[in-house]
Amino acid sequence: MSRSALLLGATGLVGGLVLARLLASDEWQQVTVIGRRAPDVSHKKLRFVESDLGQLERHVGEFAVTDVFCCLGTTLKQAGSKQAFARVDLDFCVAAAAQAKAAGVQRFLMISAVNANRNGVSLYARTKGEAEYQIAALGLPCVVFIQPSLLKGKRGEFRLGEEIGLTTLAAVMPLVRWTRADWLPIDAQTVADAMVAAALKGPTAGVHRLRYRDLEKFSQQLLLNH
Repeated sequence: MSRSALLLGATGLVGGLVLARLLASDEWQQVTVIGRRAPDVSHKKLRFVESDLGQLERHVGEFAVTDVFCCLGTTLKQAGSKQAFARVDLDFCVAAAAQAKAAGVQRFLMISAVNANRNGVSLYARTKGEAEYQIAALGLPCVVFIQPSLLKGKRGEFRLGEEIGLTTLAAVMPLVRWTRADWLPIDAQTVADAMVAAALKGPTAGVHRLRYRDLEKFSQQLLLNH
């Protein structure tokens, strides 16, 4: 079956890796990216649509694909305010899911977080949890929330909180690695590979959440088939 994908957040850490996998795969015949900035790559399958993500309703036609990959995300420091942070991590993500629903998308996959909880203590956890709640309520055929902990990988910007967390966890990894706990840091490439594999070989109906063990499993499935 001919498949097509739409990707949001293609210039981010995980989004860029997802884009590379989609373009390299024979499964998707076209990959559309919507955003303010074009990804630093050219490919015959790639189609870029420049747009403010606050106006996704203008691009409902672009959502007429089989799979939507939402890799949007920012930080409070980067966004500048709580409202601006929520606009990206909540409003834009929910709007994308709503457009996907209207266009008849089969699968909506989104990068969330291991601590997503709409009643959580932190703003980050509450925002991610609220996004999951609202998207799940839309009734899409299949929704997959990718819930990693801290991401290991080279970002375009420095994130102090993540660096401190990674350094701290690195010190205790030899003691807890065997547990494969959900909160352990994970390579961004593993997350990206798992996201693509989940679209190929994952669930086809319902709402699902993939954490550390699931991400490693799906990542291996993708690698075994390439």
